[in-house]
Amino acid sequence: MQRTKPSLFSRLVLRVALVLAGGAAVLMTAAWLYARAAADEAYDRLLQGAAIQILDSLVIEDGKIAVNLPPSAFELLGLAPRDRIFYRVIAPDGKTLTGYDDLAASTDKEHSLNGLLLETSRYRGQPVRLVQTSRAISDPSIGGWAHVLIAQTTEARQALTTELTTRALILVMIMSLLALAGTVLAVRYSLRPLDALGATLRRRDSQDLTPLAVDVPRELAPFVDSINHFMRRLDERLKLLQRFIADSAHQIRTPLTALSAQVSLIDEEALSEANRRHLSRVRNRTTELARFTTQLLNHAMVIHRFDSAQLSPLDLTDVARKAFRAAVPITIDPDTVVSFEAPDETLTILGDGLSLREAIVNIIDNSLRHGTLSKLEVRVTKRGDFGLVEVEDDGPGIPPADWSHVTQRFVSSKSGEGSSGLGFAIASEVAGALRGALSFREKTPDRGFTVVLELPLLRRENA
Repeated sequence: MQRTKPSLFSRLVLRVALVLAGGAAVLMTAAWLYARAAADEAYDRLLQGAAIQILDSLVIEDGKIAVNLPPSAFELLGLAPRDRIFYRVIAPDGKTLTGYDDLAASTDKEHSLNGLLLETSRYRGQPVRLVQTSRAISDPSIGGWAHVLIAQTTEARQALTTELTTRALILVMIMSLLALAGTVLAVRYSLRPLDALGATLRRRDSQDLTPLAVDVPRELAPFVDSINHFMRRLDERLKLLQRFIADSAHQIRTPLTALSAQVSLIDEEALSEANRRHLSRVRNRTTELARFTTQLLNHAMVIHRFDSAQLSPLDLTDVARKAFRAAVPITIDPDTVVSFEAPDETLTILGDGLSLREAIVNIIDNSLRHGTLSKLEVRVTKRGDFGLVEVEDDGPGIPPADWSHVTQRFVSSKSGEGSSGLGFAIASEVAGALRGALSFREKTPDRGFTVVLELPLLRRENA
């Protein structure tokens, strides 16, 4: 049993989606790193500007350093209203001129003599960004370097990073969705040759085994070549099968006919009673073998024809009448009442005439051999959108418990009476191939046992 796997379309789309997801993840990581760097750079400049302004505000009065904190420095830092600011101004002698005494950088103050130093640290349990700068005091009475430290919490930086990252995420998602939609359209368009190839195969008639002549992309050419190679091999096998059936029909029927003829030439008067019984058994077995062989060949013919024959509109009454004439022998008991009834209107079905006639012949023959006592009726009727061929006899019929079994091959309710078990099987297979059914009706006081072959009628607009 072939397992159903995901379609090629879904596989391609899934793989492209995974590639896009991976690319989007890389882009988002890069966007986050860029946003964080941009936020740090923006707020670091504010810290640096504020530190320089405070450093420039240092003045010497009466031989002492005084600090006049400029409001503009804190206005710059006020651009991040959710952040807290910590500062400290250190005199050359190491004393704190103003600010928080415990604010310190992890790097030594000497490293800030050549410029600004920035670092990320923690102060009072909060993550902060800290800037440290220094200035040389030129007054000889003081001498040395003054230092300024300013620390700012990172809430505004994180908010800006989140905002920039979110905008980048939205942009990347939109571009990814557009790329995925474009991929779906591109893949769907690229796979159209597969749909066209499938449609070509579906439209093909069942008996058309000629090579496919379709324009396909280079990647599909080996696939089409394989199909054509398989169809050529299948065509060769079917021709061999047809030849085998024809040869078998000829090679088997010919000796059986000759054997029957030889048996009929035996003079029964010259035989003893025991030998006459043996001859009768031989004659019966020969007749049974000929009939069984014919049914086997007809069954093979029916199977083959529905694989290769073209169905066409048929007059159900005409086919049933021909089957009736072929099935009822001219040597039938004259006391047996045989009748054929048909409606005035034409009942048209879609089927194969030879196979359908063979099915009806088998039903009638089965009734004559195993059911009919003194009456056989064959009727063609209409019921709704179906045409019916009813074969009724006055025999005992088949028990309802056996109805589901007698349509199987080599299963019969008349074992030991020369029944091959193929008659109803052939009729049932023909009915199924024509979207019909084979059914039975129980014997009643007013009606005999009836076998019904039901077939859908061809609608007028489709006729």
